[in-house]
Amino acid sequence: MLFTFRVVRQFIKGFRTLHFAGPCITVFGSARFEENNTYYVSAREFGKRIAALGFTTMTGGGPGIMEAANRGAFENGGSSIGCNIQLPFEQKPNPYLHRSITFEHFFVRKVLLTKYSYAFIIMPGGFGTMDEFFETLTLVQTRTITRFPIVLFGTDYYKELWEMLEHMAQRGTISREDLSLVLLTDDIDAAMRHIITYIRGNYTVKPRKRWWWLLEKK
Repeated sequence: MLFTFRVVRQFIKGFRTLHFAGPCITVFGSARFEENNTYYVSAREFGKRIAALGFTTMTGGGPGIMEAANRGAFENGGSSIGCNIQLPFEQKPNPYLHRSITFEHFFVRKVLLTKYSYAFIIMPGGFGTMDEFFETLTLVQTRTITRFPIVLFGTDYYKELWEMLEHMAQRGTISREDLSLVLLTDDIDAAMRHIITYIRGNYTVKPRKRWWWLLEKK
């Protein structure tokens, strides 16, 4: 019973914090890349581009790729949000967040990272990034959430993973059409065109209504 109460409390806190955050684009990626890493530089550029679109950059709120994307938004007049997680190592809020919330459980955090986003950019990362990528892809593939665009950034890094996805399609464990749910690229311009075209062609961004029962504040 106590566990249930704590989970519900985390969800309510997350909804209250993020409901008026504006439409978001979520960037996933490793916490371990330093500032001089090429993927850090690319993630920072993504944050800048997302800000230019008028969207909020959302990440897991930690260092590495997450910091880079938040930093790109923060330094270029965009909104920057982090959904952090309590961990004994690696994870601490980065300094480029306008708003941050820390969760106890990964599954609560992933719901919030997905709920408010119109697109997902998957940068190179480890187990956590793969978990986020495949859960998001599964939700889109099963139409549990609307078919938002997913960008897998880093053709060299993800070469073997993409070959595995191709193998799965050949063996019939996924449909060949499922591969079209993901754009694999190294081109930031191509990634942003893909996202912009998809969003403009399929969705209208509307102001969010106030949920009185959450006692929400703008």
